[in-house]
Amino acid sequence: MLVPMRTRALASFLFLSVVLLPGAAEAQAPAVPSRPTAAGLKVDVAPVLDGDILSEGLWQRVPAAGRFIQKNPSEGAPASERTEVRILYTSSALYVGIICFDEEPSGIIISDARRDSSLDNTDSVRFILDTYHDGQNGFVFGTNPAGLEYDAQVINEGQGGGGFAGQQGGSGGGFNLNWDGAWRVQARVHEQGWSAEFEIPFRTLRYPDKPVQTWGLNVERRIRRRNETAYWAPLPRQFDIARLSLAGSLQALNVPPQRNLKIIPYALGDVREESHRARTRLRGEPGVDLKYSVTPSLTLDATYNTDFAQVEVDEQQVNLDRFNLFFPEKRPFFLENAGLFAVGSPGEAEVFFTRRIGISPDGQAIPIVGGVRLSGQAARGLNIGVLSMQTEHVAGIVPAHNFSVARLRQELPNRSSIGLIAVNRQTTGTPRFGSDYNRSFAADARVGIGRTGLVSGFAALTTSPGLSGDEHAYQVLARRDTQAWDLSAGFTEVGRNFRPEVGFLTRSRGFRKPEFLVFHRYRPRSFLRLQEVRPHVAYRGYWKPDGFQESGQLHIDNHWEFKSGHEVHTGINLNREGVAVPFEIAGVRVPAGTYDHRELQLVALMNEGAPVVFRLRAQIGGFFGGRRVALTPTARLRFSDALNTELTLARNDVDLPTGRFTTHLARARVSYSFTPRTFLQGLLQYNDTSDLWSANVRLGWLQQANTGLFVVYNDTQALDDDLGSPAVVTGRSLTIKFSRMIDLLR
Repeated sequence: MLVPMRTRALASFLFLSVVLLPGAAEAQAPAVPSRPTAAGLKVDVAPVLDGDILSEGLWQRVPAAGRFIQKNPSEGAPASERTEVRILYTSSALYVGIICFDEEPSGIIISDARRDSSLDNTDSVRFILDTYHDGQNGFVFGTNPAGLEYDAQVINEGQGGGGFAGQQGGSGGGFNLNWDGAWRVQARVHEQGWSAEFEIPFRTLRYPDKPVQTWGLNVERRIRRRNETAYWAPLPRQFDIARLSLAGSLQALNVPPQRNLKIIPYALGDVREESHRARTRLRGEPGVDLKYSVTPSLTLDATYNTDFAQVEVDEQQVNLDRFNLFFPEKRPFFLENAGLFAVGSPGEAEVFFTRRIGISPDGQAIPIVGGVRLSGQAARGLNIGVLSMQTEHVAGIVPAHNFSVARLRQELPNRSSIGLIAVNRQTTGTPRFGSDYNRSFAADARVGIGRTGLVSGFAALTTSPGLSGDEHAYQVLARRDTQAWDLSAGFTEVGRNFRPEVGFLTRSRGFRKPEFLVFHRYRPRSFLRLQEVRPHVAYRGYWKPDGFQESGQLHIDNHWEFKSGHEVHTGINLNREGVAVPFEIAGVRVPAGTYDHRELQLVALMNEGAPVVFRLRAQIGGFFGGRRVALTPTARLRFSDALNTELTLARNDVDLPTGRFTTHLARARVSYSFTPRTFLQGLLQYNDTSDLWSANVRLGWLQQANTGLFVVYNDTQALDDDLGSPAVVTGRSLTIKFSRMIDLLR
């Protein structure tokens, strides 16, 4: 039985309404100002990297790029403070000097010094380099007055592979904050404001193989006490720095040919106490990574005896439903160009997901023997990615496997592209050598329509032994994002036998999903000191292949953003949950049936730039035939730019016809930065659903690109003998790891 005709008709109507939306919205949008240009000066001697731009004569030889335009709070108005950007380069590195003049230096807000901490809550600068000048891909670098190191990689102008989330911070999304490059920055506060100097080796970047180039460039400055965001290349309110098609340009760069060969050896010592086996295990391991630039735009990475001991543990989650939970990728080797391999619907139906490599289904680490990856641009606009990884056999858990993926994507004008991907998992050990496999194949495409329209989609097929038929998935989405309106509509279908075992699938046995979003942005001239009001309506529904509706939600909400930086969201959810097979939550049975209920959703956010910040999320209403009160308060205390703490409690009080239960998930983060590259971080978590608490403490002394010395202590303990989750392994471990990047062609 298909999705009911009226539902399909509604989905088709909404989709066509977005695609064929009259051009009036486009025509009425303010004209985009001409894009600014800048030029760099090539010098023989590099500037001294100390953050002091005002007094060093070398910087004064370069004309300053300035005239920043606000996006917030007064869109289109000149920035309230002057900003000057100067660019130098040598035969080996690009230097960017930024002076942020400020009439009140005492009002500068510095919130954090940890690498890759958010720059939204502090005075800060970020700039993006579109080294291919294709309007889609780039590298982001940023800092604050404390000299924080912030970098990211952008694919598809920061947009994910599908859905309406826009951009994501994880590795599979279009904005990959987990990418770490080798570069340096120094910043200082002075009587005229603050300034920063960046040194970015050309070997950190990827660019075409030609001597004289033009790169896309945009620069963002935030003045936190005024909640002001301004850009060198002005942007409409609905976009951010990742909107490369609206960036300015950095012209006439005489860049060197890429010569890049780095090896990153590591040594690791580990002592582990495993309480479930009543033993203590000592371990010593060496390993090595290699990075080689085949061309300036194509990079070969190799790894042997891969280890990720320095990576922070996952945040625990409480599953109050019957679907799979999603955890983001954090392991460094898989992060560069990760967005290139992203095909599918992020967090819902992904064709390739690197966490399937080296991590068992119950979360245990599987040793990785090694692997190789070739990624980048092979020709203008043609991106390629090839990855092959081999894991070890672990007795009683998994056999040895090989994981391989090949990806092609051709970029086209106006944010458009077409691509193909093939993924293979296969056993490589005896006695099942080659008999157990899973393969996925997919094609995806994006078509830009004007300045604000986009149609995207994918079609995929999987093959597995013993399965035949209904092994497909596809999605088509349309979106038009103007200054006033964000309109989206789409349809996704996943066959009952679609099994991307090296991907991610939140719902098994197939579904069909229509969805739409109508989102309005309005900036009142003078009313209750409001900065912006964002009323919106969104719907998504899931039907099983036999026509049974498994889920549905109509979300009606309004976001009230104040000039002070505070924000309140007031929403109502109209939910439907169809339970085909009874299941349990926290030991309480949920019978089969269809449940319709309403839910009040409230979110309150304080000004994120304040030293003490409170956030509260509340959901109150029906839940599987009963009621739920879900409260998630968060408090963040900033004692200085060096010491930050955050406390979060997620409480669910659920009363069902078959029983009542309460869940608590507590999380505490503490971080102290001795310098921007030396830190001590702690993550404490308690989950009463499994009576489990865990501690992850990391001491890091960073060198280049997240290498250096790491001392990591992990402690996971059950508070009683019955965990209710036999996959959880309790115990303690202390790991010391040292890695060093060695540049062989310097």
